[in-house]
Amino acid sequence: MIIPTVPTTDELLDKGFRRARKAASLKRSSKIPGQKKAKVIESTRVQTACQVIRDRLKMIIQRIPDIESLPEFYQDYIDVTVGVDELKKSLGALNWAVGILNQLESDYMTRIKRSKPSDASRLRREAFGRISSVIKRIEGDLDFLDFAKNKLRNMPTVDLDAFTVVIAGFPNVGKSTLLRTLTGAEPEVADYPFTTKGIQIGHLERKWKRIQVIDTPGLLDRPVEDMNNIELQAMVALENIADVIMFIFDASETCGYTLESQYSLYLGIRSVFDIPIVTVFNKMDLAENVKYLEEYINSVEDPLKVSAFEGRGVSKIIKKLEGLYEKETRETHDNV
Repeated sequence: MIIPTVPTTDELLDKGFRRARKAASLKRSSKIPGQKKAKVIESTRVQTACQVIRDRLKMIIQRIPDIESLPEFYQDYIDVTVGVDELKKSLGALNWAVGILNQLESDYMTRIKRSKPSDASRLRREAFGRISSVIKRIEGDLDFLDFAKNKLRNMPTVDLDAFTVVIAGFPNVGKSTLLRTLTGAEPEVADYPFTTKGIQIGHLERKWKRIQVIDTPGLLDRPVEDMNNIELQAMVALENIADVIMFIFDASETCGYTLESQYSLYLGIRSVFDIPIVTVFNKMDLAENVKYLEEYINSVEDPLKVSAFEGRGVSKIIKKLEGLYEKETRETHDNV
């Protein structure tokens, strides 16, 4: 979702009042009877300032799509990242300001028209003061929308109709490396926890099959209410778009988490999501001296043992995903 550039209150007022001065200058050079000229000039300033500021606010409101009309994945993503309620509140505040500016324009245009020429300038200054007060009241909302603009700038574009595999697991178990090996995507990879700062997307294309593969941020083995925003983004992906979850174990434990902790997270995910789970034991090249490894490998159904960094065993993953894709396609066709 792209939010347009959001001005500060000072920028908004400066633009409105500057345009008002220019519009008034044109009226000064026009042929208007002396008794009416002052009132025409000042009413023009009020009208122009209200219109310019109001139009800018309306443009921001209109360019932000209706949140509730978006697919659930994007609604949840926005909620996790900036907060849907806060976004709606700020848009509502801008809409309120538009309505007040409409009233001020109508009110002061009438008052200036009915005033003495000598009172026109005073009424215009009064109107500008009230306009400034209205805009200052939405300063926090403009600041929030600017914050939201920056946070949502890189919101992922997900093909919601594609067969989708979501990669899950603890931080630093090799999820980004596996995505790169499977799809050729180039996510940023680094050797520290929570290296993946957002959802990374790649596509696997083989034999006319197009499988969307999504790398989620690292998940920690703790309740959802204790998760941070990065972890919650991963849960959003799992809940809304996954046809298959690919759970990655670090067989070497070099990620900093024991196999016992990783298995606990695996069981938690399996209990929450009623979709196929492909279980992959990664970093097998580094796991020679890990005790109890076979115990955990034997505790899951149809485990795949790979080294994503070396590319070993990746073909088995691709074959497994192709089989699940074909099964999904058959079931979808049978249900039509």
